[in-house]
Amino acid sequence: MHVTMLLCESAQEINGKLYILGGGWSVTGPGPFQWALAVRVEVPWDEANVRKKVRLFLHDADGHAVMLPGTQTPIELNAELEVGRPAGMPRGIPIDTAFAVQGMPLVLPSGRYVWRLAIGEREDDLWQVGFYVRPPQDRVDGVSSTR
Repeated sequence: MHVTMLLCESAQEINGKLYILGGGWSVTGPGPFQWALAVRVEVPWDEANVRKKVRLFLHDADGHAVMLPGTQTPIELNAELEVGRPAGMPRGIPIDTAFAVQGMPLVLPSGRYVWRLAIGEREDDLWQVGFYVRPPQDRVDGVSSTR
């Protein structure tokens, strides 16, 4: 499987296509920030028509699960994915699918974070997208820096 993940401010999937606003960022904050994930998955022919669990989870720079503020609940999204083979599609051609996750605004401490994806029992170091949250004192040329 081949996966492409993109951090953005807003994303939607409509009829298999991704519609993205404010895409491609990797630095945000400080303070609350809007986020979404746009995800494209290329499913091999022989894995089509098989339902798989999908899990997106947020980790910090040390690989620890990030918890919802004020709780011990990890920030994690679970769903299922099943890609059907379109009629007339030649045998062996991968089938792509897309999905978008529109998150609620987050407030995270300064540091590096990584969204990771697992499909079924598989994880891959390439199935991730990272970002950095600036500290409140982050300044450029004496001027407060924001995205």
